[in-house]
Amino acid sequence: MSPDRERDPSGRPRNARPRDELGRPLPRGEIGVAGVPDDLALSPADALAEAQRLLDQGRPFQAHEVLEASWKSAPDAERELWQGLAQLAVGLTHALRGNGVGGARVLRRGADRISGYADEPPYGIDVTGLLGWARALAGQLDNPSHPSHPSHPSHPSHPSHTAGPPGVPKLCG
Repeated sequence: MSPDRERDPSGRPRNARPRDELGRPLPRGEIGVAGVPDDLALSPADALAEAQRLLDQGRPFQAHEVLEASWKSAPDAERELWQGLAQLAVGLTHALRGNGVGGARVLRRGADRISGYADEPPYGIDVTGLLGWARALAGQLDNPSHPSHPSHPSHPSHPSHTAGPPGVPKLCG
């Protein structure tokens, strides 16, 4: 075991380095954004509200952590839903980090997972709207001439970036 690496009480390695708003590790000693507690337990409504707040703040990585916590504690009938929602946030994270290929792939996987809930969406989740958003952004990420593509000058990861990030999804209608 490396003496320099933080460990949890069971001895598993933890990454206690600060992170930026997109979840990228920062050098030790720098100030990062607040993370999501490992033992987060929220009601579905509270998890959706917190994830939306984080998405609206441009923090899809942290929104994914909130949704992932709900996925891990969800009843079997909802696990695909929560995993899919978490994947949508991860896909947006990849897109904002400049990984268009990975972003498109994860967005499509997330959309596939939530599509089974479109007829009777639980908790007021706008499944139809999220499907449209995810598939549209994935298509844009596949197109190098679109502003959402990482090679486009208006993409946040491009050195000459001048525009805002890809549209923020609305989880609930």
